[in-house]
Amino acid sequence: MMEKKEILIPIPERKTAIKGDLTVSSDAKGIVLFAHGSGSGRFSPRNQYVAKMFNQKAIATLLIDLLTEEEEKIDALTGEYRFDIDLLSRRLMAATRWLKQNATTRKLPLGYFGASTGAAAALVAAAQLPDDVKAVVSRGGRPDLAMEYLPRVRAPTLFIVGGKDTQVLELNRKAMEKLTAEKRLEIVPGASHLFEEPGKLDEVVRPSIDWFVAKLSQVTK
Repeated sequence: MMEKKEILIPIPERKTAIKGDLTVSSDAKGIVLFAHGSGSGRFSPRNQYVAKMFNQKAIATLLIDLLTEEEEKIDALTGEYRFDIDLLSRRLMAATRWLKQNATTRKLPLGYFGASTGAAAALVAAAQLPDDVKAVVSRGGRPDLAMEYLPRVRAPTLFIVGGKDTQVLELNRKAMEKLTAEKRLEIVPGASHLFEEPGKLDEVVRPSIDWFVAKLSQVTK
C-alpha cells in the first residue's frame, strides 16, 4: 500500500521551503524524483499520471514544486526563473539530500524523471551528485541546456522524444553525443512535445518503468 504525504524541503538561502508530494510503499524498489518543465509544477496532470503508473509498479515518487510560491508568481509574469537551470538544479539537489536523510527513503536507489527544462536541471544535478543519482529519464527534454555538464553524467540516461517534436529531437541527438554514460533514445511516433495525443503518454510510461526498474534494481544487487 502506498502512503502519500506533503513534505517541505528547506531552501536556506531563501529562508523558505519548496513543497512536494511523497508517495512511498513498504515494498518500494526505488524512488523517482520528478523535475517538471517550464511553467509547470507538481500538479502537472502528465507528471501526476506518470507518477501513479510508477507507484503501481512499486516505484516510490516525489513530485516537487521547484519554485517557491513567491517565485512562481514572479515567473508567471516575467518567465525569469523557468529557464534558470542553475537554480532548478540546486532545488533538485536539495530535494535529493532531503531524500537521502529521510528515514523512509534514504536507502532507496534514486532516479530523476525530467520534462522539458526540468530534464536539463536533472542532468546538471546528476552530474554533480554521481553517487546518489542512479538513473535518469528525460521526457521531451532540453538536454542542450545542460551541455557542459553532460560529459560528467554517470547515470544511465533514457531520452524519450515525440516523433513530431522535430526540433527537440535534433537537440536531443546532439546532446547525446556529449554524454559518455549509458544512453538510449526512444522516439514515440506521432507524438508532439507534450505527448498529448491519445495513448502517447503511455508510450512514455512503459519504457520509463522498464528503465528505472532495470537500473535501480542493479544498485540493490
